[in-house]
Amino acid sequence: MSQIIYSSDGQTARAKRPLFQSMLRGFCGRCPNCGEGKLFARFVKAVHECAVCSEKMHHHRADDLPAYLNIVIVGHVVVGAFMMVEAAVDLPGWAHVTIWGTVLVTMSLALMQPIKGAVIGLQWANRMHGFGGEDNDAFETHG
Repeated sequence: MSQIIYSSDGQTARAKRPLFQSMLRGFCGRCPNCGEGKLFARFVKAVHECAVCSEKMHHHRADDLPAYLNIVIVGHVVVGAFMMVEAAVDLPGWAHVTIWGTVLVTMSLALMQPIKGAVIGLQWANRMHGFGGEDNDAFETHG
């Protein structure tokens, strides 16, 4: 069910965009608007616009937030797992470096695109950085 949002002047009405659905679509690499089109042209390079619904994506401003979120998530998982393994098993240092270095790099690469997609979905749902219909030329193009 779509809700209507009125602006402060009481004149302009816009349908409320579903936050969780938009972020989930972005996390899955799909357009936050239609859920059908691809969100990424390359690994973390967003498409200019959705091929299915023509929603413009070029003005998103994900910037460094996906990397920060990636560090927080991967850091907590890897440090927690390292501490549990260290308490349970006595491994030499080289084994820890090999295991946790591999896990760290793999998780970081695996999560970067989904996290960036979720951030783009968050911005789309909240009509941030050009997703609200304002003049998109005022925003820089980011990848």
